[in-house]
Amino acid sequence: MSDSITRDPAELAIIEDEAPAPALPGTQALVVQPKRRGGAKALLPTMSPKLIVGLVLVGAIVLFAIIGPLLTQNPRNSKNPALSPPSGEHLLGTTKLGYDVLAQLAHGAQGSLMVGLIAGGIAIVLSLIFGVLAGYLAGWQEDVLSLVTNIMIVIPGLPLVMVIAAFAPTRSLQLVAIVLGITSWAGAAYVLRLQTRSLRTRDYVYAAKVAGERSVRIILVEIMPNLLPLLAAQFLFAIIFAILGEAGLSYLGLGPTDSITWGTILNEAQSGQALGQGAWWWFVPPGIMIAALGCGLALINFAIDEIINPRLRTAPQAARSVRKAAKSKGVAA
Repeated sequence: MSDSITRDPAELAIIEDEAPAPALPGTQALVVQPKRRGGAKALLPTMSPKLIVGLVLVGAIVLFAIIGPLLTQNPRNSKNPALSPPSGEHLLGTTKLGYDVLAQLAHGAQGSLMVGLIAGGIAIVLSLIFGVLAGYLAGWQEDVLSLVTNIMIVIPGLPLVMVIAAFAPTRSLQLVAIVLGITSWAGAAYVLRLQTRSLRTRDYVYAAKVAGERSVRIILVEIMPNLLPLLAAQFLFAIIFAILGEAGLSYLGLGPTDSITWGTILNEAQSGQALGQGAWWWFVPPGIMIAALGCGLALINFAIDEIINPRLRTAPQAARSVRKAAKSKGVAA
């Protein structure tokens, strides 16, 4: 006796419904499910043209900041001819006081990068304190931390920095970086608070609480790994903001007084009337360096955004798969 006779008719109907439908001849899948990466690779941005360009730009500027001061003369050497155009002796010309522009650009790269790193580090630490803790804790502690964050968001950052810098008796490089750091963390803290508030309701966080884990361990082990891409993006944004903020302060005469940065070079070029005298080699190179560094960091930030938002990562690959399949079948995509 066959198996179809011994089975119940209702069971046979269920089996027929669950059976896969036969593929129609001459058809081809237009959407291909992208392969997912697991483990630590899931936290790294995929190699893309914007990531490669960003890494090359930032790497070249960092290398220039490290090697450049070793190969150039003293940036305060005024024995050179004044306002000399670019030549074999001075590749980027000289300033009104005879300073070599290439030497100032190399030392200014160190100063600007130091401001960005110090300010970015301070901003990300304050974002963790007022963002992650406020998102994980509940009750009056969350209310107090959220209130401080909301107040800092309302206060305009650049005018506050200008007021603090104007009343400071001496403006060192570290002071400018600290002021920029403590005035640029509120936006990142707000984003981290919302993300942490979403993560604290996950099942594995509840399981850790039921198991008696301490709050510090839950934050560091269960929540922080899920925030690493977002933290990296916020850190890069804080560096960009700090470098641009320092350049703006220095251009207004409120930057560091004892160090050389790209912003102080622009300030000296403006006070020395470089534009009116046609000394383009004095102000164009630092402007290009600021723009190149900001562009490189922004491109890396865009690549990290593909981890935070999976749609940004899967959408281009799915679109290419659709176009490729439609082209092979002669169908308009």
